[in-house]
Amino acid sequence: MSRIFLPEGYEIQGTNEKFDVEIELNISQQDCQDPFTSSNFHFDNGRLYFHIPDTAVYSITSGTHIMVTPYPGADEAKVRLYLLGTCMGVLLMQRGILPLHGSAVVIDGKVYAIVGESGAGKSTLAAAFAQAGYPLMTDDVIAVSLSDDSAAATVNPSYPQQKLWEESIEQLGLLSQNYSSIYQRVNKYAVPIQSQFYREPLSLAGIIELTKTSEPEPSIKAYNTLEGLHVLNVHTYRNSLLHLLNLQQWHFQSIARLASQLPVYQLRRPVDGFSAFNLVDQIVSLTNKKEVVIS
Repeated sequence: MSRIFLPEGYEIQGTNEKFDVEIELNISQQDCQDPFTSSNFHFDNGRLYFHIPDTAVYSITSGTHIMVTPYPGADEAKVRLYLLGTCMGVLLMQRGILPLHGSAVVIDGKVYAIVGESGAGKSTLAAAFAQAGYPLMTDDVIAVSLSDDSAAATVNPSYPQQKLWEESIEQLGLLSQNYSSIYQRVNKYAVPIQSQFYREPLSLAGIIELTKTSEPEPSIKAYNTLEGLHVLNVHTYRNSLLHLLNLQQWHFQSIARLASQLPVYQLRRPVDGFSAFNLVDQIVSLTNKKEVVIS
């Protein structure tokens, strides 16, 4: 349940279930007096405080409660950006759910996570999947649940919106004037994906790391288990906060289990002249093969 209006979300119809996460708005400014001397993060008595100057102070507790204390005159879109990003990533960690940094797409009833460094083209590729008729489950933070037994990992849906740079929007044949900008970032836009959004949890079938290369053609290779472990470690969302939360052991056990159970691939795409739609075809072809062809 949220006390803050979240236009990025969607209403759940026909449910009597109790909400197990509360997002509360604090207008007293009391939490803004908490000390943030050398870092924007502060951990105290089981609560993680997160500070964005001139925007808000957030506190996340026990994976069930988020308190948002905005500064006077703060940009509401920017307040929501960190609420739906960093705060949700921390909340997932507190709940024992692994957050990966990337996008998740649905192919033949299974989820594939697309991870990579900022600027690799993850969201553009995910948007190309949506245009090709493949539903999206999340953009930016991928929530991966691992049960206590040996059952398959599952991905939980996020909210039906992507964040795309103007260049990506043009590459996809869209018009930026049809979308709202992400706070002051005038050339990055919020793109709704209601019609191609999958709203139910599904099994995670594989992880694909998207990287840029000077090679003229895209190529795919399979990582071994140790390489896959490294990929999952690097692309855990806000992994620098694990030590503050004392979750290093949980995190290692989680990514080790994923790396041993699921295929992890590297998809290399050219820096210049690449087509996201060509990459969609390559990934779909890969998922249809029983054996991996290593380039």
